[in-house]
Amino acid sequence: FTLNHTTRAGGGGNAEKDDVFRRMVCPAFLMFDNAAYLADMTFELPCNCKPEEVSNVVWYFQKSMGGHETTVLTDFSGNMVLDSGHIHVGSDVLKRFTIRMFSLIIFRAQESDSGHYICGTKKGDFFYGYDVDVQPTKRITVAFLDEGQHVQDDYTGKAFSVFTTFWDWTKCDRCGVRGEQRRIGLCYMQSTRLHPRYRTVLHNVTSCGSRAVPPRFQRSGRRWKPEVAIRSCTTPCEQEDNPQEGVQAISNIIHKLGQKPWLPNVPTQYYKHPLGRDLVIACPRARPEHAVAWDWDSVRLYRSRYLVGVNRTMRVFIDHGNHLHIRRVRFSDRGTYFCWREGKLVAGLRLTVSYESKSRRKLTDPETIYILKAISVSYILIGAIFFSIHLSRCCWRMLRSSART
Repeated sequence: FTLNHTTRAGGGGNAEKDDVFRRMVCPAFLMFDNAAYLADMTFELPCNCKPEEVSNVVWYFQKSMGGHETTVLTDFSGNMVLDSGHIHVGSDVLKRFTIRMFSLIIFRAQESDSGHYICGTKKGDFFYGYDVDVQPTKRITVAFLDEGQHVQDDYTGKAFSVFTTFWDWTKCDRCGVRGEQRRIGLCYMQSTRLHPRYRTVLHNVTSCGSRAVPPRFQRSGRRWKPEVAIRSCTTPCEQEDNPQEGVQAISNIIHKLGQKPWLPNVPTQYYKHPLGRDLVIACPRARPEHAVAWDWDSVRLYRSRYLVGVNRTMRVFIDHGNHLHIRRVRFSDRGTYFCWREGKLVAGLRLTVSYESKSRRKLTDPETIYILKAISVSYILIGAIFFSIHLSRCCWRMLRSSART
């Protein structure tokens, strides 16, 4: 799927770029604007100022200010276009960026992408800088408000305070039936001892992973986890979203016995997946901050039950990037998976499961790795039991011989 929209860190539209460059004078002393995102998000960093005679820009990435390692992000033409559907989470930042109208776009940002991004020229002239903080989703804290759970309380110390800044609630992810809303919260810190070279929206407030935070405070910021609050919601479907036009959920239609059940009139892709392999399904044109929901035929997969981390033994779950995961696909997983985006049913995936062809397995296959681990653990357990039995017999014999003497 192609990602057509991005989250911007500031600046106007592309049509106003020329006027922006004429109005805004580059600072004599390079400053860094703070910007925080959640992992797997796609964001845009506009080059808010540059001389009019500069036709191409180069973006530089530096993990820490004054560091020796600097990555150059450029296509030397300013018009690189990527298909985000071909971008994987583990890809290097050099494979996940593009430059459009002097702006740098990072696809599916990872925690390792945190650092300084500087807009300049290949000669080494610097115009504008960002201090980007990508916060991880692996340590995220989830609060289901319908179950009486609460978000984290703020922490106030002697020289700083740590708290969560929440984004607005998303739209209800389903219409006509009970849905859910999410609210993403990122870690922020307030202190009078922040580095003055970093600019923030609020005075003395920056994200916890910002380089403006003094090193002695960074450990406290790393212990604070991003948060997600989830609550139930209901919203009516729009006029065009009625069953006759095929946008309401299949589970909301009552049909007479013997009649063919109604199916949603949405684009449906047919996919055959091998038995026992893991499967990850993405909703078309959906971003991590969107309201996304999943249905499996007539079953609604609510986050209160299927969100990753709710149950450690979950085989089917939804991650914080809105992807649906199915581990070790079974024949019982066959069916149609429907995707809701921003409260509208937008796509379906008809899944069939087949036996895998008799191809030679590789050591890198997940099944091979799992089998090798299971065999290794079994041998270790058998060896430990065998050693324990012989050790106990030896000890028993020694005790008997000492008792005789």
